[in-house]
Amino acid sequence: MTVPELRNSSQTLSDGAFERIQNAIVKGDIAPGTRLSEQYLSTTFGIGRGPLREAIRRLEGRRLVVRIPHAGIRVASLSYEELIELYYVREALEGMACRLAAQNMSADEIAGMREVLAMHENHSGLKHNESYYQQEGDLDIHYLIIQGSKNSTLSDMLCGDLYHLLRMYRYRYSATPKRPKQAFAEHHRIIEAIADGDGELAELLMRRHISASRRNIERRLLAQSNDGTTPGEMTL
Repeated sequence: MTVPELRNSSQTLSDGAFERIQNAIVKGDIAPGTRLSEQYLSTTFGIGRGPLREAIRRLEGRRLVVRIPHAGIRVASLSYEELIELYYVREALEGMACRLAAQNMSADEIAGMREVLAMHENHSGLKHNESYYQQEGDLDIHYLIIQGSKNSTLSDMLCGDLYHLLRMYRYRYSATPKRPKQAFAEHHRIIEAIADGDGELAELLMRRHISASRRNIERRLLAQSNDGTTPGEMTL
């Protein structure tokens, strides 16, 4: 096997490990704050140390794992205060993104968002009003709106390092009773406001949408605190 072939093979293994570990973190199979050992990850995901270390480096780049001196590698974890602060920032910035998207998105881009929304509607979790989780990038309505704002500063802030960390918490709190269909309906109204070119309404609807999500998280965390079910740190 030639050197380029070896490099491509290693990269393929690294890509596979990266995607599988990222999905496990985002979906909560590996909880926030969990200490990760290379031995555990290597055994669980069936991959050698070299590709695994490259995958971990990429996860660090996405801020999904952090390397702590004398404590090893842990899945990133936001405190209650940090998470709520982040949602307040999202409310302001994604509201602005909606206003700009109403001015700047093309008819084709809006049609693409409607197609994604139609695909979401067919998810079994949403049909049963149990969960509403969106995949990343072009399958995420929030991502599409931010990109549609045509504002590179907003895109860098909202779709950069914090995007995947935020996805972890969005997934974690997507299964609140009655919230999935409500969130879907809110997305539908936001898209229609953008399609109508009504930036003021689109911004208002997005701010209300994210504010509702924040209040949901606050209620969930308060309930967990009261019944003592907040998960502690784990080591894998």
